[in-house]
Amino acid sequence: MSILVIGINHRTGPLDLLEKVTVSSDAMPSILDALVSCSDIREVVVLSTCNRTEVYAAVDRFHTAHDHIRDFFCELSGLSTDEVTEHLYSQHEDLAVSHLFSVTAGLDSAVLGETEIVGQVRNSWDMSMKAGSSRSTLNLLFRHALEVGKRARTETGISRSTASVSHAAVEMAQEIHGSLHGAKVLVVGAGEMGEGVASALARGGAVSVTVINRTRARGEILAEKVGATVADFSDLDIQLAEVDIVLTCTGGGDHLITVDQLLTARKNKKDALLIVDTALPRDVEPAVGDMDGVTLRDLHDLRDWAARGLEQRATEAEEVRRIIDEEVRRFAVDQSARQAAPLVAELRETAEAIRTSELARFSSRLANLSPEQHEVIDSVTKGIIAKLLHSPSVQLREAAGSPQGERLAAAVRDLFSLD
Repeated sequence: MSILVIGINHRTGPLDLLEKVTVSSDAMPSILDALVSCSDIREVVVLSTCNRTEVYAAVDRFHTAHDHIRDFFCELSGLSTDEVTEHLYSQHEDLAVSHLFSVTAGLDSAVLGETEIVGQVRNSWDMSMKAGSSRSTLNLLFRHALEVGKRARTETGISRSTASVSHAAVEMAQEIHGSLHGAKVLVVGAGEMGEGVASALARGGAVSVTVINRTRARGEILAEKVGATVADFSDLDIQLAEVDIVLTCTGGGDHLITVDQLLTARKNKKDALLIVDTALPRDVEPAVGDMDGVTLRDLHDLRDWAARGLEQRATEAEEVRRIIDEEVRRFAVDQSARQAAPLVAELRETAEAIRTSELARFSSRLANLSPEQHEVIDSVTKGIIAKLLHSPSVQLREAAGSPQGERLAAAVRDLFSLD
C-alpha cells in the first residue's frame, strides 16, 4: 500500500475553480465514504481550506486510484477531465509525505507560516477517523504531520509577524484604509476565521467593531470575547449603510453581499466602503468591485499582498525545509517498521502455536505435576521462544523497506512456512 495526494490549490487553480471544489463539513462524511468505496483506495483524508482541496489516500494501485480521485474533482467542479486535469497536481510516496508536511508547516500557504492550517489539518483528520476512512497508514502520516507543524513553529521563526489569513486580512485592510482608528468595522461570520479577524482587529486598535452571524448566540460570544458589539443577521443591510470597512468570512456558499443590496443600502452614502472577502466560496458578489466608491479585495488579492513578506522569511523557510526533509526520512523508517510488524506478529503467533501444541501433546506425561510446576514449564518455554525470536524480529524491523529487508522477510516466510 502506498500514499498518494491529488489536489488543486491557490497556485494551480483560479479562485472560481477553488470555489467549485470546496468541500463543506456537512458534505464531508458522504464524500469520504464514496472515495474509500472506490477500488484500490483503502484510506482517505480530504483537506479543504480557502487555499486548497486535496485528497490524501492510501492506495493499492496508483493509476486506478488516481483516476478515481481525478473523477471526483470533475464531479465536484462540474468540469470535464481535460478542464480539471490542467489544474491538478499529484505526488506519490515520499513526495506526497513531504507535501503534507510542507502544508502543515505553512510553506504551502498564501501567508507563509500561517498557523490556522494546523487546526484545519487536524480537523480534516478527525473527520476521517470518525468516518472510518483514516486508519493505520494515514493515521501514522497525519499524526507525524502535526508533529512537523509544531517543530516548524517552535524551532524556527516561520510564524512570526503575520501568521494567519485573518491577521493578513486585517493588516491589508488597515493599509488600504489608512488606519483602523475611528473606522466603523463590520465582521460578518463568527466561526474560526471570524474569530481570528475580530481578534486581529482588537489587537490593531479598532474600537468600533460589530459582529454579525447567522446564529446570534455565537456572534454574542465572539463580540464579548473581543469587546465588540453584535447585531442580528437580518440587520446586515442596515450595517452596510453605516460602516467603513467590512470583513466577511462565512463561506456559506451564497453571496451575502450583492450589487443590488449595496445600491439600496448605501444610496445616500458618499463615503468610500472597503470590503475584504476572506471566504471560500466567496461571500461577496464579484461585480461589487466595479461599483463606484467600493473597494473589494478577496483571497486572490490577499495572496498577492502576503507574497511581499516571503523574502523577509526566506531564511526561516529554508530551515523549515530542512526539518521537513529530516522528518520525511524519519517517517519512512517508522512506516517501514510498521510494515514489518505483521510479519513479526505472524512469526511469534506461529511459534506460540507450536509451543502450546507440544505442551498439549505431552499433557499426559505432565499430568502429575503440581500447578506451580506447570507454571514453571509454561514460563520457561515462553522465555525460550522469546529469546529465539528476538534477533530475527529486530533485524526484520530494522531492515524493513530496504532490499535486504525484503530478502529477510522472504527467507523467514519460506523457513517457517508462513503465508
